[in-house]
Amino acid sequence: MRLTKYAHSCLRVEHDGGVLVVDPGVFSDPQALEGADAVLITHEHPDHMDLAALRLHLDRRPVPIHGPASLAGTLGDAAEALSPVAPGESFTAAGVPIRAYGGRHAVIHPDIPVIDNIGYLINDVVYHPGDSLVVPEETPVDTLFAPIHAPWSKFSEVVDFIRAVAPRRAYALHDALLNDNGLTVLNRQYSALSGTEYQRLEPGSRVDV
Repeated sequence: MRLTKYAHSCLRVEHDGGVLVVDPGVFSDPQALEGADAVLITHEHPDHMDLAALRLHLDRRPVPIHGPASLAGTLGDAAEALSPVAPGESFTAAGVPIRAYGGRHAVIHPDIPVIDNIGYLINDVVYHPGDSLVVPEETPVDTLFAPIHAPWSKFSEVVDFIRAVAPRRAYALHDALLNDNGLTVLNRQYSALSGTEYQRLEPGSRVDV
């Protein structure tokens, strides 16, 4: 598989002629959706789902959107494209095998309702947890995209998450709210403490897995 890491939490996966896009949010480049055969959405927050860009893509090329059933309310008239996903399910998107994990977004604050969130293991190789720190304990993960910064997380929890998943390598995810100073500090600390090969990819970077 060839992966292109777009800004924040967006991944583009190209495999055997199919194109799968995960979490094309408002911080990422709408071009990530170009040619997409299917879309995975972890949850409804706009930094993970740019509704305007998604609707524009659906107008040009109807494709299935896989995500929590609760996305239907956010998608509005685009909800007919939704294929609901529940934790524990396996399915195929753009010809790529997917396993679904988790079910709930991490707690931001007790006064903020907790929404649905699905993490995706892609082709039994790449794990994108969305906004959660759910570990797919029964399956080894080769490549983890770890959410390194969020209103709901703290550094020690993310380090422990990466260690628990124990991937061969980890890449930074969910980093659009960080400035250069914050990225420098966190990248150094994750490299030192995560227990694996850690790297932050600049938006637009490509890797083969």
